[in-house]
Amino acid sequence: MADEQNTVPAELLALRASIDNIDAALIHMLAERFRCTKAVGVLKAERGLAAADPAREKRQVERLRGLAVDAHLDPDFAEK
Repeated sequence: MADEQNTVPAELLALRASIDNIDAALIHMLAERFRCTKAVGVLKAERGLAAADPAREKRQVERLRGLAVDAHLDPDFAEK
């Protein structure tokens, strides 16, 4: 590893460190999202609500596709 740091440009090392930090943040954000979706499921079950809400799901897909376009990403990526 020490040899790699001597031969790899500092800018590349900095970019890799940024990617590593972003990856960690994404994992933590996904974990929080899963906690929220689990709580939604529990709440719906307690209140006798339908598990699925197709109208909301459609709105969410449209919203995420728009966010992807705004971020210069393929909107199909938002649905995966």
